[in-house]
Amino acid sequence: DFTEMMRALGYPRLISMENFHTPNFMLVSEVLLWLVKRYEPQTDIPPDVETEQDRVFFIKAVAQFMATKAHVKLNTKKLYQADGYAVKELLKITSVLYGAMNTKGVERADLSEEDSSKFKFDLGSKIADLKAVRQLASEITSKGATLYDLLGKEVELREARTESIARPLEINEAEKMMKVAIDCVLGEVQKTKDMLNNVALDEANLEAKIEKRKLELERSQKRLQTLQSVRPAFMDEYEKIEEQLQKQYNIYIEKFRNLTYMEQLLDDHRRTEQEMFEETANMLHLMQSRLKEEEQHLLKSGNNDDSDVEIQEDERSDSEVEDRQIMKHRAAPETLLQG
Repeated sequence: DFTEMMRALGYPRLISMENFHTPNFMLVSEVLLWLVKRYEPQTDIPPDVETEQDRVFFIKAVAQFMATKAHVKLNTKKLYQADGYAVKELLKITSVLYGAMNTKGVERADLSEEDSSKFKFDLGSKIADLKAVRQLASEITSKGATLYDLLGKEVELREARTESIARPLEINEAEKMMKVAIDCVLGEVQKTKDMLNNVALDEANLEAKIEKRKLELERSQKRLQTLQSVRPAFMDEYEKIEEQLQKQYNIYIEKFRNLTYMEQLLDDHRRTEQEMFEETANMLHLMQSRLKEEEQHLLKSGNNDDSDVEIQEDERSDSEVEDRQIMKHRAAPETLLQG
């Protein structure tokens, strides 16, 4: 498995298990250095393994790096032996890298499938995700700002932290704090136990309340059905009064229409009467002006008595005709008014 994993990871040399039958520290150091560079190319681990001290320092540096970065715990003694036991330790690192490579390949396959169908989803179903993304982005910015402020205070707090770490720990105070913490934890545990014991009681109370509400709902529904089915006693009288009101309303509408029509006729009659009065007044004014002109003409003419008599007769005849016309004009509006 180790050789296959190294071949899959792209190790340039061919490795077989026969190389590890005897201690081969050069090959182990080369493989360790290659794996570390593969995990993080920017690592600075010295490759010198000529002396014993250099080998010990190299093994410690690799073990510390893998423990801090990859959280992989290596046995330095087995690695220093550089035999078959060292292969087991190397297998821990190769399995991590091989698993990461396999997951990356699966993700690429998934991405290729997603690329083939990335435009086949509906944007309407992603509105909630967009809102969540916006909220998370705002939270990230706020948390980043607070983190930046806290990191700015790191210089001041570093000295206090180092002082507190360097201060010797008193056993009595530590015991007191541990006892207080244990008491707090025990109190919380007791509270949770009490709450768990009260869950059954709360459940029974809730079930009783639900049954009570169901009974009240059934009663109200039955009452509603009875009220809908029963006819009130005053409905007959109400319907009769409603019919009478409808009849009275129809009579009122008819009378109101007749009244408006009569008012319109009266207005028309008054308008025509006013026009006739104005016409008679104009005619009288014309007749008066004509009589004045004739009188002036007679006075200027200076004719004899016979002619005066004739003129008087003519005037009488003319005045009689005019009087008759005036009487006719006066009688016309009186007849209209009587009508």
